[in-house]
Parts: sequence; structure tokens; C-alpha cells
Amino acid sequence: MRLKILVIYGSVRSDRQGIKAARFILSKLKERGHDVELIDPVQYKLPLLDKMYKEYKQSKAPRTLEKLAKMIKEADAYVIVSGEYNHSPPPALMNLLDHFLEEYFFKPSAVVSYSSGPWGGVRSTSHLRDFLAEMGMPTIPTSLPVPKVQDAFDDKGNPKEGESWDRRSKQFIEELEWYALALKNQRKKGRPY
Repeated sequence: MRLKILVIYGSVRSDRQGIKAARFILSKLKERGHDVELIDPVQYKLPLLDKMYKEYKQSKAPRTLEKLAKMIKEADAYVIVSGEYNHSPPPALMNLLDHFLEEYFFKPSAVVSYSSGPWGGVRSTSHLRDFLAEMGMPTIPTSLPVPKVQDAFDDKGNPKEGESWDRRSKQFIEELEWYALALKNQRKKGRPY
């Protein structure tokens, strides 16, 4: 079944390397036939959170928030691509996510983490799991850490050692699909509150 999946990337640094991991997972999701879009904070340039989307009167939110809200509401699942800054997710990612809430409810998320070192951003994943669950989009059990992201993929997101990444991403995506379909079927029956 074709799913609508948003890949939400979190870095705005000028020499960012994690965009390679975002491009990789976008490509893998598209290969499986899903409708996939990237939300990149560089493109949307949200200000620091002052008002959440829901705090604006209907049709009075800034155009960028309206566009993002529509994308988020229509999605069946989310893949969060996060670096690790001081053992935590990047501020641009947290700011982007914090602009919304109910729009995420009862849809699964999955985390692709990365770092320039050997641990692949796993500490940021730990923080994100709590945060994303609180936002109404619990994470799947499997994560996809990318150590030494600068060496793992080329600029287009093609893996430099393909077979390992193909195998790891396949399991990750299959698990996300399972949760996305299960929750989509439950949402058709109505929300619990």
C-alpha cells in the first residue's frame, strides 16, 4: 500500500552533512513506491517559536505554517533525520517540530540519526523518542544510526558501501510501513479521544 511519508530534516548549518542521509532515506522510501516529501528547515526558514500553528485564528497563520500543517496532517508517517549536537537533537529540528502538535497525532515516526563520529547520533535518538511520543507520533523500535555520515554517502545520498545500507534501511522501512498501516487502519475507526 502506498503511504504518504514526510522526511523531516533538522540541520541548517552551511556545511551540513546529514542532508546526505536524508536524501538516502528519501530515495529508499520512493523505491518502495511511497509518496515522500522532504521538510528542510533551510527551505522553510521558520522563526523561533512564538506561536504554534494551532494558536492562530483559522486561515490567519503565516503561509509557511499553513503549507507545513497541510503536509503534516496528510502524512501517514514521519521519518526524522537528526544529527547530534551536545548529545541532543539540533535546535532547528526542535523548533520546526514544536510549531505543530495535534497534526502529528496517532501517526508513527522513525529516526535516522547521524554524526561525524562512530556512534551515529544514537544519543539524540534517545531524546527524540521521548519527545516524539509526547508529540503524538511514537517512534518505531528500530532506528537507523549513520556513523561518519560525511563518509557514508555521496552528495546525492548514494551509499558508498551499498549492500549494508540497503539491508539496514529495508528492515527500518518495513517496520515503519507496518506501524503506519496499523495506525492508519485504527484512525479510520476513529480516535480514542
